[in-house]
Amino acid sequence: MASCSTVANVLIETATHRTSGTAGAPHQVKAASAPSTWTFLTNHAHVLVCIARDPEVRLRDIAATVGITERAAQRIVLELEQAEFLTRKRIGRRNRYDVHPEQPLRHAMDASVTIGSLLSVLTDNASA
Repeated sequence: MASCSTVANVLIETATHRTSGTAGAPHQVKAASAPSTWTFLTNHAHVLVCIARDPEVRLRDIAATVGITERAAQRIVLELEQAEFLTRKRIGRRNRYDVHPEQPLRHAMDASVTIGSLLSVLTDNASA
């Protein structure tokens, strides 16, 4: 199984651009400017991918892989749990996460797509 860190290296498409313009004017791309970066997936998606790849992953490792603080990773996991995208089980001193692949994506435009179908594209785990 591929490591969680490959999400950033292989699966996330990154684009660079910088916009400028005045209020009401259309934005134009400036090629000579310092680029800003953005990704297509949110931190919530990155965290869910990490958990789907390794259900016993530590919050510290999620935070390091996604590039967020441990506290932010903890908050995102709690939000994913509250939205019923995953459940957390305490096993000794560690947590084990179970992803609920049947859950639909939250945006109305994507409601026909399940978490499982998204994760199957983003992970090596076909059963996600």
